[in-house]
Amino acid sequence: MKVKNLIYALLIIGIGGFIAYRIISNKSKNEESKKFGDKDTPTSVTGIVLKTSTFDNNLSLSGSIEANEQVEIHSEVSGIVEGIYFNEGTNVNKGQVLFKVNDIELRAQLRQAVTKENLAGENQRRAKLLLQKEAISQEEFDVANADYASAKAQSQLISAQIAKTSVKAPFSGKIGLRSISPGTYITPAVLVAKLVNTGKLKITFSIPEKYASQVKTGSDIEFTVSGSEKVYAAKIYAIEPEIAVATRTLQIRAIAVNTDGKLFPGTFADVKLPLNIIKDAIVVPSEAIVPVQDGKKVYIANMGKAKEVMVDATTRTDSSILILSGLKAGDTLITSGVMSLKNDAPIKVKVK
Repeated sequence: MKVKNLIYALLIIGIGGFIAYRIISNKSKNEESKKFGDKDTPTSVTGIVLKTSTFDNNLSLSGSIEANEQVEIHSEVSGIVEGIYFNEGTNVNKGQVLFKVNDIELRAQLRQAVTKENLAGENQRRAKLLLQKEAISQEEFDVANADYASAKAQSQLISAQIAKTSVKAPFSGKIGLRSISPGTYITPAVLVAKLVNTGKLKITFSIPEKYASQVKTGSDIEFTVSGSEKVYAAKIYAIEPEIAVATRTLQIRAIAVNTDGKLFPGTFADVKLPLNIIKDAIVVPSEAIVPVQDGKKVYIANMGKAKEVMVDATTRTDSSILILSGLKAGDTLITSGVMSLKNDAPIKVKVK
């Protein structure tokens, strides 16, 4: 009985092992067959036949808006603020007195200096008469003449210091918030307020060096600012004479008239710079471009296979990119599934 049970157990184990072997063997064959079939099965992709077109080459850049003129107002002399003659946040005119520093001591010094100047002048006049009569030497006259010149210079110096006690606006513009009050003791280090000319504004931006030859003084640009849909116009008036080595860019400055007063210095500007219009340009959809370490590549259809092509891509719009070299009219460009394609992979192209 035991021998019979042993025989049955061996038979069951043998049959089970044979079945397991067949299952594993069939699975392996199916996987190999699947891999082999995948290799030969074309990948379905979409593409377009390239045509030339006229391309309005507009460069989109970021810039900053600056005041045409701006300055920090300081006093050149120290003293007590006698009076303030401007209202914060208002427009002031060139030459308008903004504030006055007390000058009582300086005026007293000036009277003293003028008295010495008059005395020195009289001594110089007498010395000149005596020199003509040969009553004194030339050296004595030179001393008197020098004393008069020194006294005169001292009077002029004090007069200049008195003039500095009245601080005037160097140009017309809007003055900001003040940090002083009447009676404040002020020194040249104290910032009184900022004066900004916002009637005209500077737009400063940089372009890549490869576009440097296409930009000229006097060219018109357009720009927008955050929070507004209005398109503003500006004119390029200055170009940096050299390329910045660190960034390989060329700095450009344009001027815009702030007619509505809604542009503020310090804000960012989205600049649209028109470059040369390119005829017979090759423009491709952005999704067809594959970034690689050495640049950019695309795939074109070539006799039922995907062919990898390196391209020189430049100006970019919202949905397309300008190709300078690598493609030509008539090429069938693959526009879908490009990230998973490989060179010489079989494809089936559906042309849009």
